[in-house]
Amino acid sequence: MSCWYYDTGGRRYRFESLRELMACATPARSGDELAEIAAASGEERAAAQLALAEVPLARFLEEPLIPYEEDEVTRLIIDRHDAAAFRPVAGMTVGEFRNYLLCHDVGSEQLSRLAPGLTPEMVAAVSKIMRLQDLVLVGHKCRVVTAFRNTIGLPGRLSTRLQPNHPTDSATGIAASILDGLLYASGDAVIGINPATDNTGTVVTLLKMLDDIISRYAIPAQSCVLTHVTTAIEAIERGAPTDLVFQSIAGTESANRGFGIDLAVLREGHDAAQSLGRGTVGQNVMYFETGQGSALSANGHHGVDQQTLEARAYAVAREFEPLLVNTVVGFIGPEYLFDGKQIIRAGLEDHFCGKLLGVPMGVDVCYTNHAEADQDDMDVLLTLLGAAGCNYVMGIPGSDDIMLNYQTTSFHDALYVREVLGLKAAPQFEAWLAQMGITDHHGRIAIEGELPPAFAHALARSAS
Repeated sequence: MSCWYYDTGGRRYRFESLRELMACATPARSGDELAEIAAASGEERAAAQLALAEVPLARFLEEPLIPYEEDEVTRLIIDRHDAAAFRPVAGMTVGEFRNYLLCHDVGSEQLSRLAPGLTPEMVAAVSKIMRLQDLVLVGHKCRVVTAFRNTIGLPGRLSTRLQPNHPTDSATGIAASILDGLLYASGDAVIGINPATDNTGTVVTLLKMLDDIISRYAIPAQSCVLTHVTTAIEAIERGAPTDLVFQSIAGTESANRGFGIDLAVLREGHDAAQSLGRGTVGQNVMYFETGQGSALSANGHHGVDQQTLEARAYAVAREFEPLLVNTVVGFIGPEYLFDGKQIIRAGLEDHFCGKLLGVPMGVDVCYTNHAEADQDDMDVLLTLLGAAGCNYVMGIPGSDDIMLNYQTTSFHDALYVREVLGLKAAPQFEAWLAQMGITDHHGRIAIEGELPPAFAHALARSAS
C-alpha cells in the first residue's frame, strides 16, 4: 500500500491508499457522500485528480482496490488481464493515458485491440480526470458490435429496447405496448419485459407470447423476460423459447451475492441459452443491467467509490460476451445520484468505461420521481449519448414505466435523436420496417392515422 500526496501551494493533501485517492478524485455524487468516502471539498477533489493523473497505469495491477483473496471479481479482473494487449500503454500514467485516448491517430481499431489489456480500475481512473466532451469523444471512437437476430453497435446506428412492462403482466396490455413500439420503429435491441413476478410459469407464458409475435411477423429482433438467471435456466429446462438470459450484476462478489448470483451461476445461464442456438446472425445470448450505487446499497462496496465499482461490473459482463449491457443510470435514486447534473455525468462515464473495456453499452436514460431531475436533463443526456455512439437506449410508452414507477425515454425520444444525429436502426430491423410499410424510403415513420397496409395485412392474416 502507498500514500499519495499533492501540494496545492497552500495545503498538502495526503491520500492513504489508491482506493482513497480514487474515491476523492471522483466528481461529486451523493452515493460517495453517503458512504463517507467522498472528498471533503472541491479543492481536495482537484488535488486528488491531479495526484491521480500521475499514477502509473501498471499500479492498478500491483495494488487491487479489493484484495484478490477476498473477491472473485478481483480474481477475474487480474486473471483475465491480457499483458500483450496492455503493452502499448503499459508505461503510461493515468494523465498520459487520457492524452493517448484523445489523440486523433488513436481510433476504433486500436481501442478494440487495447480493451483486453485494460482493467476497470484503469478506465475508471482516467474517466475521473476527463471532461464530458472527452467522455463523448472517446466513447464515439469505441465500437463494440454484437449480434443475435440483428447486428447492434454498428457506426451510424442507434438501437432501442422496446419495454412493454405491465403491472399485472396482462398479455393484452403488453401486446398493445409492443404494437405501439413497433409502429415507432422501436425494438431492434430487444423486446424486453420486466415481469411483475418471478414465477416460472408466468415467465414461460410471456416467453411463448413474445416468440409467437416475433415468429408471426418475421421480426429480426430478439426477446427477453428480465427474470432472475436461475428462473431463466428453469424456463429453458421446461422448453421455453428463450432468446436472451438476463441478470442484474454488480462489481463485487458480495454485491452479486446480494443478487443471488456468482460467476458460476452466470456461466450456467450463458451455457443454457447457448445450447438453444436460436440466433440467426450471431450467438451473443446474455443481457446484463448495472447501475452506480448497487454495491453500496447491498453493503458490498469495500470502501470503493461507486463509479469504480460500476466499471468493475463491466468486467463481469465482458466475461460472458453479452449481446446487451446497460446502466440503469438514475434508477436507484437520489441517495446515489442526487440530481440531473450527477445523472448526466454518470451516464457518460458508464458508457465510456463500458465501451473502453469492450462491452456493448446501452444506457437507460432515467430518473426516479424523487430525484432533482426532469425530462430536460434526460434530453441532454440522450443527445450526448447519441453523439457518443451509445449502442441502444430504452423505448417505453410516454416515457413513464407504469410498472417500475420511474421516468425513462419514450419511443418518440429515440426517433428524435435518430433524426437529429442521422442515426438508423439495426440494418436487418431497418429493412423489416421498410418492408412492413412502417418507414418510408428515407427511413422516416410513414404512419398517418392508420396502420401501414403491409403491417395491417400481416395483423389480419395472423388474426384469421
